[in-house]
Amino acid sequence: MTATTAPAPIGQDARTIGLVGLAHGTSHFFHLLLPPLFPFFIRDFGLTYSELGLLVTVFFVVSGIGQALAGFLVDRIGARPVLFAALACFGLAGAATAMADGYTGLVIAALLAGIGNSPFHPVDFTILNKRVSSPRLGHAFSVHGISGNLGWAAAPVFLTTLAAATGSWRVAALGAGLWALAVLALLLWHRDAIDDRSGTWGHDRAPGARNVAGAAAEHPMAFLRLPSVWMCFAFFFFSTAALAGIQSFSGPSLEAMYGLPLSATAFVVTGYMLSGAAGMVVGGFLVARAERLERVIAWCMAGSAAALLLVASGWLPGAAAAVVVALAGFGTGLAGPSRDMLIKQASPPGATGRVYGTVYSGLDIGFATAAPVFGWLLDHGHPSATFSGAALLLLCGVASASAVGLAVRRRATPAGAAA
Repeated sequence: MTATTAPAPIGQDARTIGLVGLAHGTSHFFHLLLPPLFPFFIRDFGLTYSELGLLVTVFFVVSGIGQALAGFLVDRIGARPVLFAALACFGLAGAATAMADGYTGLVIAALLAGIGNSPFHPVDFTILNKRVSSPRLGHAFSVHGISGNLGWAAAPVFLTTLAAATGSWRVAALGAGLWALAVLALLLWHRDAIDDRSGTWGHDRAPGARNVAGAAAEHPMAFLRLPSVWMCFAFFFFSTAALAGIQSFSGPSLEAMYGLPLSATAFVVTGYMLSGAAGMVVGGFLVARAERLERVIAWCMAGSAAALLLVASGWLPGAAAAVVVALAGFGTGLAGPSRDMLIKQASPPGATGRVYGTVYSGLDIGFATAAPVFGWLLDHGHPSATFSGAALLLLCGVASASAVGLAVRRRATPAGAAA
């Protein structure tokens, strides 16, 4: 039985983890294919921030719908070919951006990038669960999360630096597309390490696993009746909506409020994501010791909200404001591992995959709905609302996490235990 076999050689697991992490980081990179170039689109095409926010909506609506469908496709044909197709879509999205001659061309680029982004969660977790040996699976998930933040951090620097160096945002967009194709080439070269058809670890079962399968005789959609599932969805929605404002509009907002040049504010999003990655590393140790995960989430995210409110007040010097925004990412990253563990606790036996699929759709919907709202506020002369609005959304996320924690404890408490 595979459940009793020794772990695979560490080099074998590390190769799979590294390749999946690189692919996941590339997907997050393409979340920000367009936002760092917004100032150029305004200059060359005369677009408003509301119109640009709708491009973000297009990306995440397509990604959110595609994520649910991609899960079925991965189950049917395997994760690896879907991953290859997704990276090819990113290459096309970069080319479409480079060739755009107006708003329609940018919409096409957003559609292609959204299609490419949609399968990454079912693809990544399928490969990791089937290819990585059980003792190292926790580390694999940590690398997966951190690589996403690094992808977010890299995009603004890559695109703005290349645009400045070449004097053309089109070259920057084309460079992003070439990056996706380079990653695709690397994965094709090492395709044996990400072949989910030959993996066995994902099918390992503990001695009591049959009982779980037997307990899952309920209707497949029965988990939707659980309030904790929808509170997890709400948590993802609110926390991601806050992130949408910071990612897409913190640069122009800091420029409007504090007079900082866009060449400097482009690095704020990178700092925010790097701080978040550092927070995830620390949060991984914190989650192992915390008894009440929702309290960890509350303190971390409330701290980030307080930092963003301070920036919104306009009281800080310009450079200090940029640094505070960047450091606010540490709190949200610190809460990340506790968030993922709390969602796992909220998942009923046998429904973990369905729960994660539903909950993660809150991420796409949060991005899709928030970006146009923040863009509209900026168009109407309210740059401080980028930070105060993000802070309010983080506090709503704290309330959602607290509700999830309460529901989990109630479910875990046997009837009559209080007596």
